[in-house]
Amino acid sequence: MTLPPWEYLFQKFSGDTFPDLFRPVWISSIVLLIVLVILFNVRTRALHNHQPYVEMYEWLLWTGLITFSLLLVFCLFVWDFIFVLVTMVGGAAILLWIRFYRFPPVFEAYARKLARERYFTRSKFAHPESTIRTKPAKSAKPAKSTRSRSTKRRRRR
Repeated sequence: MTLPPWEYLFQKFSGDTFPDLFRPVWISSIVLLIVLVILFNVRTRALHNHQPYVEMYEWLLWTGLITFSLLLVFCLFVWDFIFVLVTMVGGAAILLWIRFYRFPPVFEAYARKLARERYFTRSKFAHPESTIRTKPAKSAKPAKSTRSRSTKRRRRR
């Protein structure tokens, strides 16, 4: 380090000026993009019936896609280090906010909803006969048909 730390913020981010950071940043960006897409596909297939979890993985996918793609663009087109640093810190902060602040209340509400549904299902089917339809009671004698007045008059004639 030959410059003060704040001077490095406005240096171009390349392999020449940041030899210890440049290669790990672009390699980890590619690896994390691939891992993120695979994780999204696996988890959304497994949790397709649980909408809050699918929604969280969509948020994580798009945030990670934007963050890691921007890091690749900054490495490819040699931007200033301040953009790389802000993108890394901002992307990590947003990913942590999504996972640990935005969705835990949604998960708690969803768990209460599932518990309520399980309770009502258990109480509805608690008795063995509750799923069996009862047949209507048949009377021993067939019911007499009552004739209308016009039918009675015709018979009298």
